[in-house]
Amino acid sequence: MKVVITGGGTGGHLSVARAFLEEFYKQGFECLFVGSINGQDKAYFESDSRLSKKFFLQTSGVVNQKGFKKLQSLWQQAKALQNAIGILRKEKQIDFVLSVGGYSAAPTAFGAVLLGIPLFIHEQNAQIGKLNRILKPYAKIFFSSYLHSSPSRYYPISQVFFTQARVRKNIKNLLFMGGSQGARAINNFALALAEDIKQKGLRIYHQ
Repeated sequence: MKVVITGGGTGGHLSVARAFLEEFYKQGFECLFVGSINGQDKAYFESDSRLSKKFFLQTSGVVNQKGFKKLQSLWQQAKALQNAIGILRKEKQIDFVLSVGGYSAAPTAFGAVLLGIPLFIHEQNAQIGKLNRILKPYAKIFFSSYLHSSPSRYYPISQVFFTQARVRKNIKNLLFMGGSQGARAINNFALALAEDIKQKGLRIYHQ
């Protein structure tokens, strides 16, 4: 099997991509990655020896941009789409493209649809992102832990979380972290509980 993994920008997308890569590699799949030169894509995958090839395209987010910056981002995405199509055409016999979302995924995901390569999408958020809403009708498989129609509602988890798992006898530190479309809810939740947590003698970290 030959698989192209695409998507990223932030850890919420990239950690899922890495969990899929771990499982695909274990099963003997040939894996490629297509991401962005921006965000954290290179930090996650540039030195990963499990990937036969890695490509990082010039892309940036579109949704939260306005005016000239939005036009600039759309132009980058259009140019990156051309590059992604070139990559997919050159890398023959691709069995499927797996998108984990984020602006990094757009060029390769659209390229897969245009070239007739099966597109699988994994959506991490309860509220489907704009890119995934557009691509969902064209995806062969759409995975989500929040949709009853999903063929699988399990979330990919890296093996390290099992090998290093332990039961804590007491709690001293509490970390709030989040991103993407859940960030505001997590931030507000952390601030609302901060005083009560402090009174219990716990140290609070908020990323």
